[in-house]
Amino acid sequence: MKKVLISIMVLSIFTQGFCFAQISKKENGKMADNKIVQTAGRDNLGSFAPEFAHFNDDVLFGENWNNKDLTLKTRSLITVVALMSQGITDNSIKYHLQNAKNNGVTKAEIAAAITHTAFYAGWPKAWAVFNLAKEVWNEPEKALTEKEKYAQTIMFPVGEPNDAYKQYFIGQSYLAPVSTSQVKIYNVTFEPKCRNNWHIHRAKSGGGQMLIAVGGRGYYQEWGKSPVEMKAGDVINIPANVKHWHGAAPDSWFSHLAVEIDGVETSNEWLEAVSDEEYSKLK
Repeated sequence: MKKVLISIMVLSIFTQGFCFAQISKKENGKMADNKIVQTAGRDNLGSFAPEFAHFNDDVLFGENWNNKDLTLKTRSLITVVALMSQGITDNSIKYHLQNAKNNGVTKAEIAAAITHTAFYAGWPKAWAVFNLAKEVWNEPEKALTEKEKYAQTIMFPVGEPNDAYKQYFIGQSYLAPVSTSQVKIYNVTFEPKCRNNWHIHRAKSGGGQMLIAVGGRGYYQEWGKSPVEMKAGDVINIPANVKHWHGAAPDSWFSHLAVEIDGVETSNEWLEAVSDEEYSKLK
């Protein structure tokens, strides 16, 4: 019975040993290929409790933490949740919070984890852990640009500045390849007021283009016809040899998938810009 009680006591303080593990790992640089090498047990208790040091360094961290069935990020989150559930909300859990951050846990993720655990472990514990987490995730939040805010509203990437075709656009556009084999598909994003020049997709047969709006609000117009407003989900089929333009509304970002239609002897003919006078009539 005495051995059982000792074993229980040993297990109950394993979590504190973990703090030393992560410090040793980070400060002493004892990590190779994302493998944790633990020495805290032997460094601090090797001569006093060699068996405990063995369990701590070789079993808990040497085998358990290096098991690949869970990622270090997941294990870090589990550890924080376990400590919070036990009511351990002193500096020892702060080491585990820092370790979680080092292993890729974001501020949003740790906040969600603590909030979720609060319903099961207790609200006061969450308050205590949140106060420590704020000290670990203490970087000032970077203000998002308008482009970054818009990018969060669509499922396709905005991509890089469309510099190769810059001369054919008024304003800034961006291009992100979605598919470059079989059927070529690109996500084209226009900042507010951006539009491309009048142009024609030439083809001897077949050819043309399909536009599928995926975000924001924009316009498409064929020569001699009224502009057509486009919102997410709208589809425009552009026959070959038809003069047209497309772009964003004056007050909105706009993205569409551009689907190139196969044809014979296809080419693009770029023409004059859409004048400010014409464009100013749009809402």
